[in-house]
Parts: sequence; structure tokens; C-alpha cells
Amino acid sequence: MSRLAIAIFWLLHWLPLSVLAPLGEAFGLLLYVVAVPRRRVVATNLRLCFPELSVAQRGRLARAHFRVAGRSFLERGLVWWASRERLRRIVKIEGGERLRALQAAGRPVILLAPHFVGLDMGGTRLTMEADVVSIYARQKNKVFDRWLYHGRSRFGDQLLLSRQDGVRGTIKAMKAGRPFYYLPDMDYGRKDAIFVPFFGVPAATITGLSRLSRLAGAVVLPCATRVLPGGQGYRVEIGEPWTDFPSEDVEADTARMNAWIEATVRTMPEQYYWVHRRFKTRPPGEARFY
Repeated sequence: MSRLAIAIFWLLHWLPLSVLAPLGEAFGLLLYVVAVPRRRVVATNLRLCFPELSVAQRGRLARAHFRVAGRSFLERGLVWWASRERLRRIVKIEGGERLRALQAAGRPVILLAPHFVGLDMGGTRLTMEADVVSIYARQKNKVFDRWLYHGRSRFGDQLLLSRQDGVRGTIKAMKAGRPFYYLPDMDYGRKDAIFVPFFGVPAATITGLSRLSRLAGAVVLPCATRVLPGGQGYRVEIGEPWTDFPSEDVEADTARMNAWIEATVRTMPEQYYWVHRRFKTRPPGEARFY
């Protein structure tokens, strides 16, 4: 079954984006109907994060999320097989000069890349501009694992480390000139995490951005990938380098990270990875949400 799915991805990647995008949105709506447990997770997340919206408004937002998630899923074949030239046309980079300037100055860089659905497309596009270091979590399905790894490493000389490798390899790579494509906004449990607000809800958040920035002397560049409407493709948005970071207060640094992610989510609320149980870990004595 996995190989059949890969074959379908391969066939679909030949389609023009103007055709592939609506197919992906239709697939996402199908998932909305059949993937009931994930739909419930999305509904819970949206209820917690957008209490000001009505039930009907949150329902529309949930469907919009599944549409764009379905699209990003079916367009995964572009990450795996599309030519360098086609990917350059599909995925534009805004603010790339900021990354190049820091690299030219010899500064270690952390690209803070939250979990928006276009994450892999943006990450692969960036590997066409620089050799990066990132964390790769092995997938249980060996067929999909092979192709996910291929998509993230097919261009240039990319360094993919596991979470078990620790921080030493990441810091060494940054100091050697590799930007770190960092995804620190998921609930990984209590280890190395503190509770800071995310949309006003205490969320277990790892403190790695502050710690790694301090240990490597790295500059943080906020980086978000936006899925554009229809067949317009994607845009990687690299923001201004953060100033006064890290501070002496790790909790304040971590709260600052969540505040920036929240502000960015509000510009494209349907595109955040709402199928993840972001509030799974709760403070002691607090009831579970899921």
C-alpha cells in the first residue's frame, strides 16, 4: 500500500500546480470527513486558541485547514521529484538577503521555522540556497521514511541529525556555517520544556531556541512558509534578525518565541499544523484537553 501511495505521488507531481492544488484541497475535504479523530483534535485546538470565534466560524476554519493540509500532502511529490528549476518557480524566498548577509559575516544562524503545512516545501527550497543542519525524526513506515529523507537531503550537502544526537553536533554545524532549520513548537512532553502561553493557554514548550542561540552565539531569523492561493505556489518568508536575544531569562525568551509564532499564525490561521495535539502535556493537576 505504501509503494502504491508513492507511485500516486510520482504520477501527480507531473501535473501543473493549477490542477494539483484543487485536487489536494478536495483530498483534504475528504480527510475532514473520514479522519474523525484528527478532526476532533483540530476542533479542540481551534476552540482553545480562538474562543472569540463562533462554532460555525471555527468549523469553516477547520475545513480550510484540512483543504490546505490536503494540498500540501499531495504536493509532497514536488518536494521529492520536481526539478530544481520547477521548485524555484513554485517556491519563492522573501528576505533571503538577510540569511546571506549573516552567512557572509560568519555568524551562526538559527532559522526559526514553526510547523506550518508548507514546512517541507520551504525547507527543501532553502536547501537549494545553503547547506543546512536540521533534526530528522525517523518514520515508522520505512517507505515513507526513505522518501521524506530524500526530499530533505536531495540538494546540496545537507546534515540531518536525530534528536538522540544531542546539541553538540548542531552547535558544531552552526559554527561551521550551516544555518539550523529549527522546529521547536511541538509538544514533546515535559523533558526540557516549560509552560508558557500560546494563544493564552499554557503550552509545554522546549527552551532550545534560547539555549542553542546562547551556546552557539547564533542569530535567530524567523522563517515561515506560506501556501499561496490556487496555483500560485509557496513563499518562504525570512524576517528581520531578532535583537536582544537571547536574554538572561530563558522563560521570557521562550514566551517571546511563542508570541511570534502566535502572531504569524494569525496571518494564516488555516495553515498552522492544528492536527498536532499542541496542548497534550498539562501542568500538574490540570485536566487533559484531548
